[in-house]
Amino acid sequence: QVQLVESGGGLVQAGDSLTLSCVASGRAFNSLHNGWFRQAPGKERDFIAAINWRTGGTIYADSVKGRFTISRDNIKNTIYLQMNKLKPEDTAVYYCAAGPLFTRNSGQYPYWGQGTQVTVSS
Repeated sequence: QVQLVESGGGLVQAGDSLTLSCVASGRAFNSLHNGWFRQAPGKERDFIAAINWRTGGTIYADSVKGRFTISRDNIKNTIYLQMNKLKPEDTAVYYCAAGPLFTRNSGQYPYWGQGTQVTVSS
């Protein structure tokens, strides 16, 4: 079993930066891939970024490519999402996830955090 706890959300202005953290616990964490997703009110949960635990390779949604960076610290069991040049449309609840597949598909991640709210004002 893996537990994930996100933190770092908040209210920022457009153009600001913010870093989200996701601390993982559980013996299986080091062999699971990680993803970040977000869900705005009334919308579906969307893929943002994923990182491959074995290679360190990353994939991003087009909407955040060049602005967001996903990273992972295996010693601290923590996944990060560095968000730069934030826009009002980035406002959402952000979730980290872990699973056996390196994928954009939220359905392939069995482990989820509780989410952290990010609000970007214009």
